[in-house]
Amino acid sequence: MSHGPSFPPLMQGINAAGADPFEAACEAASNDCDAGSILYDITPDRLRAAIVLAPEVPLAKAAAMLPLTAVAVQNALGALGPAELPVHLEWSGPIRVNGARCGAVKAAASGADLTQPPAWMVTGFTLTFARPQAEGGATPDETDLMSEGCGGLSPTQFLESWSRHLLNWINRWEDDGMAPLHREFAGLAYGLGEDIEVLGRSGHFLGLDEDLGLLLRSGGQTTVIPVTDLLETRT
Repeated sequence: MSHGPSFPPLMQGINAAGADPFEAACEAASNDCDAGSILYDITPDRLRAAIVLAPEVPLAKAAAMLPLTAVAVQNALGALGPAELPVHLEWSGPIRVNGARCGAVKAAASGADLTQPPAWMVTGFTLTFARPQAEGGATPDETDLMSEGCGGLSPTQFLESWSRHLLNWINRWEDDGMAPLHREFAGLAYGLGEDIEVLGRSGHFLGLDEDLGLLLRSGGQTTVIPVTDLLETRT
């Protein structure tokens, strides 16, 4: 008899059984499911997962759960993948392994009022473990974990590790504020110090503000793109 993934206390797994875990989590959250519910869909080629959260801080601060989710993905890959495997995080969501896209994170919240805690928030990620052989050379900006030396890593093993890293970072964020997460994400940010395009805008990626908003220099002016611009709003 096969068993599902094991998660830390206060987290519980729900097999999405082929459905999109992110959409299923948003629906479950809107129907008052428990915070800490992790919905997942595991295949040999791809892992998709999402978690229902119940932030107690205004949405402007709770938006940090999106980069926090990405940091947990990177940390899990760093713990389980080959030594020195380069894993970086695009500010807008994509996960970069050895410079190429290998997955992405995203988030949704129950409302758009930045001054109020959302009734719920969902963050989730997709990670590619393998691709059809023919895709290798045709998509040089995309990769998969098997191609990057992670052939022995199972999606279930990764999901369990990610949940532990996620819980650790949530606890650190609650206890120590944004500073540790800011340092971690800044050290992993893809394209930092370079010219980039993000959300239809171009400029020089200067760094991150105190809430992990992207500082973009263009035309002699510096603007902040807040993390909340990345959130999907659900009703």
